[in-house]
Amino acid sequence: MKNINQKDYEKYVNSKAPKPTLLKNCIWAFIVGGLICVFGQFITNFVMDYGLDKKEAATATPITLIFLSALLTGLGLYDKIGKKAGAGSIVPITGFANAIVAPAMEFKREGFVLGVAAKMFIVAGPVLVYGIGSSVIVGIIYLLLKA
Repeated sequence: MKNINQKDYEKYVNSKAPKPTLLKNCIWAFIVGGLICVFGQFITNFVMDYGLDKKEAATATPITLIFLSALLTGLGLYDKIGKKAGAGSIVPITGFANAIVAPAMEFKREGFVLGVAAKMFIVAGPVLVYGIGSSVIVGIIYLLLKA
């Protein structure tokens, strides 16, 4: 077996590793994320045209987006969008819904309690815990500094 030093090995690995397409990934993320936002605005305008006021439309829009992303996740289409869009599909509220539904779908064979319910927040749980915890800490700091 041939001995190879660390530097030569790193060169070899770098030559075989796929080159990142950062600009292309950023463009796709921008396009898909923007399209999700445009679709959200379309939903807002649509429900307002049918009589909802601005506050009610502001509630109906995320509910609709969450439902559609959960449905697309269940049908296996959201993952295909995510592979092309990257962060463009993850950042909006639709990505959060996907992060909850995908593990639930994956573990449904283990039953509703130990599978779906227990694993549903495996991805989104830490986001919720640290998000809520951070907001409490910031609120306390704000309260102390305001006094």
